[in-house]
Amino acid sequence: MNGARGTIGIAPPGALGVSFYYHLTGGMTALDGAVYFMGLDGSRSARALRQGLLHIRKDGKTWSLEGERIIVESLDAAFEAGKIPEVLLVCPNPDQLLGVITSLVTLLEKMAARGDLHGSDLYFPTVVLSSNGIYFQRVRQIFVEKLEEATLFGRLPDLWPDLMPRIVGKLLRGVTIQTGLRDGSGAEAVYIPGDRGLSRLAGGDPKVRERCCELFSERGAWFELAKNSAPTRLEFDKGIINLIANFFGLIHAFGDDGSFRPLRVEEILVPENTAEVQELIRHVFDVGVAVKAYGPGDSYEQVVGEMLHLSLVNAKHVPSSLQWVDLRIRQGLLTAEFTPTEEWLITPLIKYARSAGLAEAERYFESLRARLLTKLRRAVARAR
Repeated sequence: MNGARGTIGIAPPGALGVSFYYHLTGGMTALDGAVYFMGLDGSRSARALRQGLLHIRKDGKTWSLEGERIIVESLDAAFEAGKIPEVLLVCPNPDQLLGVITSLVTLLEKMAARGDLHGSDLYFPTVVLSSNGIYFQRVRQIFVEKLEEATLFGRLPDLWPDLMPRIVGKLLRGVTIQTGLRDGSGAEAVYIPGDRGLSRLAGGDPKVRERCCELFSERGAWFELAKNSAPTRLEFDKGIINLIANFFGLIHAFGDDGSFRPLRVEEILVPENTAEVQELIRHVFDVGVAVKAYGPGDSYEQVVGEMLHLSLVNAKHVPSSLQWVDLRIRQGLLTAEFTPTEEWLITPLIKYARSAGLAEAERYFESLRARLLTKLRRAVARAR
C-alpha cells in the first residue's frame, strides 16, 4: 500500500537532500528505511547512484550506503513498488520543479486508473517544495491547471468539489536555511551535511502542515510552522538571504579579470559591502510591500536586522550557487548563464516590480542582472 504513515521521500539525492536525510535519520543512527531518496523522472544521476554507493561525511566520519537500498529511481518506480511516502520533500534546482509537478499529476492519473482516488483515504503524498526561489503561487497555479487539463481529457475524474481542495492542500512550501556541500562529482562525490538548520512550513491545509511538521520533528530535523502561513512572505525573506549570499556572493567571487574564488558568507557580508546589501534589501522590501508579502506591521529596519542575522547563522558556509559555479569551472562547463537559483529570484522580482509600477526597483534588478552576466562572460572568456 502507498502512503505508509511515517515515511519520508527526499527528491533528489543532492547536497540539500542528503543534508535532510542525515538529520531525518538522527545523524545516521536511525537507518530504518522510513526515510529514503527518490530520483527525478529521467534522472541519470539518480540511476547511477542507485547502482553504486552514496558517500556521506560528517565530523570526520564517512558512511557509504548502498544506493539500491536507499534510492528509488523515480516517482513512477515508487508507485509501482508501493513506496509512495507519506511526505515527499522536494529540493532540486528550481528550474526542475515544473517537471516534478508533471510527475505528480501523472501519479494521480495512475492512482485514478487503479481506483485509489475513491473512498475517504487519499494516499497522495504531502509534497513540501524546498528549493530556493520565489515561485510557490505560480507552481501551485500550474499544478491546478494541469489537474484540470487531465480532467478535461479524461485522465482524471472530476475533482471538484471534494478532491481538488484535498489534493492542492497537500502542496506545502518549506523555506529552509539547511545547508549542505558536495565534494566531487558523479559516483565519487562525497556529500557533507551542514549542521541542523531551521526550515519553516507554510501553505497548504493547516492540518496537513501540522502533521508534516510533527513527522519531521519526530525524526530529528528542525522544522517549525511559520507564524505567518503565507508562503510568499517566507519566500521574500529567504529570497533576500539568497540574494545576499548567492547573488552578491557571485558578483564578489569573480575578479575583474574573470578569476573566481569561492567565498564564505562572512567574506561576503563585510563592512565595505554594507551599503549595497542595504540597497538590495530596500528594493526587495518595496516589491514585497507592493505584492502584500509584507504588511503594515512590517518595517524595512526590522527586515534588515532579521535577514542579516539569519544570513550570518551560516557564516562559514560557501553559498550553493558559488559551489555550483566552482564545480562548473573545474569541469570546464561554465557558461554565461544564470544559475537556476538566481534566475528564479531575479526574474520574479523584475516582473513584480514592473507590474507594481516600481520603475526604480525594476531598473535596479535589471542592472544587478547585467552586472552578474558581465562577470560570467569574463570568466567564460578567461576559461577559453
